[in-house]
Amino acid sequence: MTFYEREINRISNIIYSNQEQIQTVIGVRNYIDNNYDTDLNLDLLSHLHFISKFHLLRLFKKHYGLTLRQYLIDKRIEKSKQHLKNGMSVTETCFAVGFESLGSFSTLFKTKTGNSPSEFKNEQLSRSKLDSEF
Repeated sequence: MTFYEREINRISNIIYSNQEQIQTVIGVRNYIDNNYDTDLNLDLLSHLHFISKFHLLRLFKKHYGLTLRQYLIDKRIEKSKQHLKNGMSVTETCFAVGFESLGSFSTLFKTKTGNSPSEFKNEQLSRSKLDSEF
């Protein structure tokens, strides 16, 4: 075994020392990806995967660089963009992706994208009309 192979093994053992933790974090992310439109909270996610909620927060942040809440918001904003591009109304989109308040949805959407949901939708409709003309 070469020096580099030993170093790779040593580093990988440090980074991936607990495969069960990695599988738990991946499972939580997959659960969020499939259930972003429901009422998700830290207690539910930790109970589903039999892990302390505080430990889950640390692990998720360590592996993905985002908190669970940040990841969930990003996922919901990503899905809301798809709904708006497909012509769904802003209100319908808000509730379809799991937000409970139109105001908080609009504020978060504008913070993440730079446009309000209605501005984004109008921009996308304008683009699609231009694309269809060519």
